[in-house]
Amino acid sequence: MKNIIQNINKAFDHRIRLGIMSILMVNEGADFTELKELLGVTDGNLASHAKALEAEDYIRIEKQFIGKKPNTKYSATIAGKKAFKEHIEALEKLIQKR
Repeated sequence: MKNIIQNINKAFDHRIRLGIMSILMVNEGADFTELKELLGVTDGNLASHAKALEAEDYIRIEKQFIGKKPNTKYSATIAGKKAFKEHIEALEKLIQKR
């Protein structure tokens, strides 16, 4: 019998990472403040989980200044979109398995 959990991706096993990817899958991008407010997390939590996704090459982080204010923008990479779709499909198969 095939292992039904083999395509569940450990990179998405935390609710914050799952939330980041969910938001970035349906939007071209989101900035730090948007993600923080949508997910209801602290600055440190968001930064550390985003860094973990960036290390996997699942998201791209772009830092810039708008006027004198720093702005950090996040977007999902092609590899990240593919991995997240596979993860969701694996979860759906697991739920449907009897």
